[in-house]
Amino acid sequence: MTAAHTYASDVAFTHAVKAIQTRKGSREAYGRVEQRGWRTEVDENLEAFLADANSFYFATASADGQPYIQHRGGPKGFLKVLDKQTLAFADYAGNQQYLTQGNLSENAKAYIFVMDYAHRRRVKIWGEARVVEDDDALTDVLMPKGYRARPEQVIVFKIAAWDTNCPQHIPQKFDAADVAAALAARDQRIAELEAQVAALKGRATAEES
Repeated sequence: MTAAHTYASDVAFTHAVKAIQTRKGSREAYGRVEQRGWRTEVDENLEAFLADANSFYFATASADGQPYIQHRGGPKGFLKVLDKQTLAFADYAGNQQYLTQGNLSENAKAYIFVMDYAHRRRVKIWGEARVVEDDDALTDVLMPKGYRARPEQVIVFKIAAWDTNCPQHIPQKFDAADVAAALAARDQRIAELEAQVAALKGRATAEES
């Protein structure tokens, strides 16, 4: 949070945003949100949420304000908590456009948007990010064990503020792996029940004879 910010939420609620809130009638409600305060540190709930996340969207902007969003994915928990105000992840080799790295080289402001479609939850995290190259020790800490990707560098994200959203309008979707596991468990239970039915029928037949 910069010195110009009175509240943590000022990272998002700029003067222009507040003016529109005032004109459209929501400023009083969000004024109370400011008083309660957005969170600026990782708590147990956020840490647990990130530990279960295998995907997020990472936004940056160029020096002249052109926004860019990239998807980042990996095993659950690949976006790691380094301390109460710092997140980090191994940045895997990709198509070598380097838009995110280029943006961060001239504008450190960044944003993380994490969606949990299955439970219709989302978390918004504002902050600043930097690229760390040639730090083998940090890369080793952040690289998921056994994951088939080549880490090219590390991105470290300093939290300014974070908040959650209501589930309104979030479509409920499920990961293919979770669906496959649920179907496998169902099929196993069906097989067990069918075996029990067959055993009961066999017993009844034996008793009748």
